[in-house]
Amino acid sequence: MFDDALLDDIDAIERLDRREVLRALATSGAQVRVSARAAAEAGLARLADMQPRGVVVAATGGSGAVGGLFDTVTRKHSAVPVQTCRSTPLPAWVGAYDLVIAVSQSGRAAGTLALAAEAARRGANLLTVGVGNSPLAEVCARAHGTHVPIDGAGSSSRAALWAQVTPVLMAADALGLAAIGRDTIEALADVLDDQARRLGPRVESWDNPAKTLAAEVSESIPILLGCGPLGESAARRATAMFGRTGRVPVAHGVLPDEASQIVACFDGPLAGGESEDRAVGDIFADPFLDGATSRPLRLIVLRDASADGSGYAAVTDTVISAAEDAGVRVSVIDATASDPLLRLAHHVALTDFAATYLALGLGYDPGDSRHVRLLRDARAPADPEP
Repeated sequence: MFDDALLDDIDAIERLDRREVLRALATSGAQVRVSARAAAEAGLARLADMQPRGVVVAATGGSGAVGGLFDTVTRKHSAVPVQTCRSTPLPAWVGAYDLVIAVSQSGRAAGTLALAAEAARRGANLLTVGVGNSPLAEVCARAHGTHVPIDGAGSSSRAALWAQVTPVLMAADALGLAAIGRDTIEALADVLDDQARRLGPRVESWDNPAKTLAAEVSESIPILLGCGPLGESAARRATAMFGRTGRVPVAHGVLPDEASQIVACFDGPLAGGESEDRAVGDIFADPFLDGATSRPLRLIVLRDASADGSGYAAVTDTVISAAEDAGVRVSVIDATASDPLLRLAHHVALTDFAATYLALGLGYDPGDSRHVRLLRDARAPADPEP
């Protein structure tokens, strides 16, 4: 049972959040700045002289979101193919003319290590991101690649997304695959700092959008809907965080292509309103004695409310209207920044905090799961990303 009172009890939060996931999320802006400095010192600017035939981003587990973000931000500008890879083997076409970017916060993730080693055997150019003194850094050194060291202490890879993704975004800029300059990186850190102030545990529930969303998700069957390519990345990240951190499975889709499969659910048995086309339930059921038969559907829209999002406005409004007409509860999260990367950061920060509050409200440690530990013990000896 979700206890929203826990979310405003700082002592209770500190007892439950033993791995300090909230604290790690609050440092996202600092993660960007520290990693940007490390990337510059590692010499990422040298990538400007490289003209790879193709780029593969190898990242597994909690680091897997990095590949999706790289693919999304390079889609508009890249003149070379970009592919993400979460498991071995590498794509057959990868060879000496290509670049493999391998990311693992701990530098020990078994899948990422295997992909990096395979890239080295094939003679591919290698860029790695992870702890400095780690097996991943050693693989990169033997391959004469470039390693960007990041801090791997304390938080899980899920809570250190921006430490891992910042060097990869800077690499995309240096390679000419995206336009993400120093000003954008600094603005990204500022957005994440602002979100941390708005969404932190000391901000009361009535004024904290992340705590509100956590409560809404806890009492429903949620469907996340993103708008466009960056909205898809935000929705995928939110889905992973609500499942892995919040312990609640969430379906997701992206506009405009997946609008049909979303609105079709509004005709089904989980929609909240009454419909003459829907079979009547048990007329003798007592909601107080018997409890609710099922949780209602809730639509969560990660809306692009900027000028760039005007192309999705009509279909987004139609989906929201259809949901409301069907009695489906709707939560709309708007991002208005002019830069699409900053809009994505706004959405990711809010849903990351919300997933963490969801776990806390349910009485779980957001940074630890006994079933995940069982799974980890059954895996290869190398430490996977949590």
